[in-house]
Amino acid sequence: MAVKIRFARFGCKHRPFYRVVIADSRSNRDGKNIEVVGYYNPLPGPDETKQMALQYDRIQYWLSVGAQPTDTVERLLFKAGLLPPRPMVVTGSKGDNQLVDRLTGHTWENAEGSGKGDEVTV
Repeated sequence: MAVKIRFARFGCKHRPFYRVVIADSRSNRDGKNIEVVGYYNPLPGPDETKQMALQYDRIQYWLSVGAQPTDTVERLLFKAGLLPPRPMVVTGSKGDNQLVDRLTGHTWENAEGSGKGDEVTV
């Protein structure tokens, strides 16, 4: 069973509110989930900030047992400090691919692989 960390949408029309859930990848977006581990409100509140709450220990547990976050949740977890950023793949003028660290902008010289899911040796 492939487990994903993803959003489940709640709220009214034009007023979204998301729960961060652990769900089987085959279930619907708003369907059955295994566990609710947080919420995210993308609309600014009275203090003009977006509200978010996450259960860090439960998210770390699910990541350790192999749950894969979706791209949007991965960005959210990066902003919360739970995940490191993925390296960018930059294509040079000669068609060669290089991995670049998103935070520093430095090229990884001895990097092997160039895909989204490839492991990189630094």
